[in-house]
Amino acid sequence: MNSPLPLPIDVNTIRTLIPHRYPFLLVDKVVALDTEARTIVAHKNVTINEPFFQGHFPSQPIMPGVLIIEALAQAGGVLTQLSLGRDAQSKLFYLVKVDNVRFMKQVVPGDVLELHVQVKRVIRNMAVYYGEAKVDGEVVAHAEVLCAGTRE
Repeated sequence: MNSPLPLPIDVNTIRTLIPHRYPFLLVDKVVALDTEARTIVAHKNVTINEPFFQGHFPSQPIMPGVLIIEALAQAGGVLTQLSLGRDAQSKLFYLVKVDNVRFMKQVVPGDVLELHVQVKRVIRNMAVYYGEAKVDGEVVAHAEVLCAGTRE
């Protein structure tokens, strides 16, 4: 695979590529990257210490589906920064549309959420991504997301 950085890419490097921070940084590590094919595989380690588990749900903790989609979008942001040469310090990407979402299985503490994302197309300042979230190789959710960039 073609990667501009040695793999795995750790969270400290990820923090230089996207603006998200605790408690909303949902990508812990990049394990595979192909900038020519514009694909990425990243991990989110899901632990009981996540703040959202306090209310979702206290007696049966389940990662909210919208956060799984957000994790896919963030992995797409890392991919964009690395494959399309975006300047992370001067460009923010906002999630503007989500299509064809499906949740197949719950994500719970102890799971490693595998984020498989590819760029489908880039139109001016927008990118369309297709992402699959997997746990132990099994797809737990998938979606197509549209993100638009803006200079800040």
